[in-house]
Amino acid sequence: MSGGRIVLDIQDLKTCFHTEKGDVRAVDGVSLGIPEGTTLGVVGESGCGKTVLALSVMRLIPIPPGEIVSGEIFLDGVDLLMLNREEMRKVRGKRISMIFQEPMTSLNPVVTVGAQIAEIVRLHEGKNSKEALEYAVEMLDMVGIDHPEKRARDYPHQMSGGMRQRIMIAMALACKPRLMIADEPTTALDVTVQAQILELMEDLKKRINTSILFITHDLGVIAHFAQNVAIMYAGKVVEQAPVGSFFNSPLHPYSLGLIEAVPVITKEWDRKKRLRMIPGMVPDMTASIEGCAFQDRCGYVMPVCREREPELIEKRAGHHVRCWKWA
Repeated sequence: MSGGRIVLDIQDLKTCFHTEKGDVRAVDGVSLGIPEGTTLGVVGESGCGKTVLALSVMRLIPIPPGEIVSGEIFLDGVDLLMLNREEMRKVRGKRISMIFQEPMTSLNPVVTVGAQIAEIVRLHEGKNSKEALEYAVEMLDMVGIDHPEKRARDYPHQMSGGMRQRIMIAMALACKPRLMIADEPTTALDVTVQAQILELMEDLKKRINTSILFITHDLGVIAHFAQNVAIMYAGKVVEQAPVGSFFNSPLHPYSLGLIEAVPVITKEWDRKKRLRMIPGMVPDMTASIEGCAFQDRCGYVMPVCREREPELIEKRAGHHVRCWKWA
């Protein structure tokens, strides 16, 4: 990954869920790194393992039925999987924070937004109630909330979707974390508010030099917001690269399919023309797959694709792909 010192270093992470049908391999041998002060975009269709990857980093996988089977997750050299519950609780909110897709399910509806931000500051920064509330007002001002002193006394339902997402960002950045995880934070917002939220996150990232793991379906967001990108399919990373290299020359057939599925409106655009789509469905994650998991949906499939799983290889400087076409 392009950038400097690695803040988050994930090595061969495997997370599964034990079900009656069998073990679901939600994250299957993922290795990723995020350099300091950069954004890594993780892209893939629903069910590919993006959110489970984020929850694994946060150590929030429900046990049972979930389990982190193996691997290592290093934050500034410390393996998070080796920490006990109390040690990990101190890391969450302080060293790592997370912004969820729908803030109304994450914010407490019966507690004012100022008190919710202040609680995080009191727990991790040791400030008293008055100091924490004053700091909460400062954070609201930082994320662009008008009249922050008044808004600190409001409840989540009194705010718009964009304002609630700004509250979530304020909570996530209150303790100046080394890593912020954003799980599709702009999906439920209109386009104008999306742009404002992304601009805000980019500005705050530069101010406190935090790193971001950004999960999304939107390749356009990645193109403008991230420095590096990882494409996930069936629990595995099938391509990872600096953003420029990826969009100039994507290598994996799945990546090509994702890019071709994005509508491009031009003067000659035909409204009746159907969008290109990737045929088939994501494979059953409980089944044992021989060879490449993308084989039944791939237009370049070869006999070897049905026999052996390809390794993730470096095809260009910093540009890796998991595909027999390039091996």
